[in-house]
Amino acid sequence: MDNLTALHSKISEIYQSDSRRVLATLIRLLRDFDLAEEALHDAFMAALAQWPSTGIPNNPRAWLVSAGRFKAIDHLRRRAIFNKSLTTIADELEGAVSDSEDWLNDEIEDDQLKLIFTCCHPGISQEAQLALTLREVCGLTTEEIARAFLATPSTIAQRIVRAKNKIREAAIPYEVPAQHELSERLNSVLKVIYLLFNEGYSASSGESLTRAHLAREAIRLGQLLSQLLSHAEVLGLLGLMLVQDSRKDARVDANGDLVTLEQQDRSLWNHDQIAQASTLIRQALEMGGFGVYSVQAAIASVHAEAPSYAETDWTEILGLYDVLLRISPSPVVALNRSVALAMHQGVEAGLREIEAINEQGDLQGYYLFHAARADFCRQLGFNELAKASYEQALLLTQQEPEQRFLRDKIAQLGK
Repeated sequence: MDNLTALHSKISEIYQSDSRRVLATLIRLLRDFDLAEEALHDAFMAALAQWPSTGIPNNPRAWLVSAGRFKAIDHLRRRAIFNKSLTTIADELEGAVSDSEDWLNDEIEDDQLKLIFTCCHPGISQEAQLALTLREVCGLTTEEIARAFLATPSTIAQRIVRAKNKIREAAIPYEVPAQHELSERLNSVLKVIYLLFNEGYSASSGESLTRAHLAREAIRLGQLLSQLLSHAEVLGLLGLMLVQDSRKDARVDANGDLVTLEQQDRSLWNHDQIAQASTLIRQALEMGGFGVYSVQAAIASVHAEAPSYAETDWTEILGLYDVLLRISPSPVVALNRSVALAMHQGVEAGLREIEAINEQGDLQGYYLFHAARADFCRQLGFNELAKASYEQALLLTQQEPEQRFLRDKIAQLGK
């Protein structure tokens, strides 16, 4: 690999790891989403042009923020030829921040956390809050967000535009709200961090099972939030993310193929991280006021603490799913409970639950529903039904490791 190719590869890595943090700071400084997005693009273009001769700066994130800010000011000054009011805005932006400011403080009031709270302002509808945050904070594409919400890309794009307009027109402040205002935004913020982690833990599409940088970012934001607010669900969500992330090295093999929980080498799990998560989960459950994240975390913790898949305490897991179903009734929770039921009472019981869910029709577009149904049918010897369900699951997933896993299952049934 020549020097220029290596440099471009490094810039690509920096984009993946730091671009959303740079964008969050640019939004704070420029007070305009679209201008900040353009500035981010210009900053990386400047890096591609300058870094081959100057080398990568010691603090590339600070360099990118500074470059993006000045590119935006230059852009406003050029546009001021046609709109004189932009000169005033450019002057204000140029004088608002000195180059000596610490762009990258890692205190509680982190720019990304501020941006999440801004996007989750109660004046914005929850659907628009989530779409905007996943787009701007997490960098998911409109298509990826649409898949997460089972909506069309055009619907998601409209929600994002409306949310941006609302923030601009209502002059919603870019800040972490005061302590007494946190609770009304907390549910949306937790949901955003949870969805971000899920996309990192199991990518909605692409060549890899995971998008590790998104999972890491979700955990970092969860840790920041836990320092800001002592709340059962904050601790529960952080514990959930840590315990799920602890298994990442065992979830794919050397070829990048999916390894199921039953087949994973548990010596590859990060047991220190599991212990840390278990402490957080116990604290969450003891605090009272816990909810869906804490219960999901407790379920994940039971899995993580079992010596083997066969020795998992399915009685406890089934009981926890019963609790989860009471506090958050949904077809996805019912589906997950059916798997626990199958392990506890037998595959026939699990399949009966699956068929009851199937009659409601809520999960026809959810590939994991069809994959679970196929697995139950396969275990019971209903090979034709199993094959049809695996094929339906294959049609619905856009992630390559899962596609390979499903094709392998189908091939085994064809023998």
